[in-house]
Amino acid sequence: MSETRLAGHKLIQVGLTTRDLAAAIAFYRDRLGLALLFEAGGMAFFDLGGQRLMIGQEADPAKPLRGGILYFDVPDMAATEAALVAAGIGFFGPARPVQRTPTHDLMLREFADPDGHVVALMGLVAR
Repeated sequence: MSETRLAGHKLIQVGLTTRDLAAAIAFYRDRLGLALLFEAGGMAFFDLGGQRLMIGQEADPAKPLRGGILYFDVPDMAATEAALVAAGIGFFGPARPVQRTPTHDLMLREFADPDGHVVALMGLVAR
């Protein structure tokens, strides 16, 4: 029997919905520094290091926005945090460890985009 589930398949795109596409583009491009690949049909596509982030305009105000959490791997947490604070990002709180090893802590720090989708920084920090 051939394998038909998703094991071994590469994630190529993550999608979020927005109420205000222009505000979402400004946030992800101008404040987070993601490369805008293109816009088409009420959607904006950004490069996430080989994967795409698609943000689509939700035209029906009665529909809830669909979302998840975007986790960005950041090897230098302090520098990335400082750059985002300088760009006007307000974090929910301080970075917190989500896993501890004998030599490092896997740290997590979260903030929100204009539609309330959670965006998180994750990085290993030496003890």
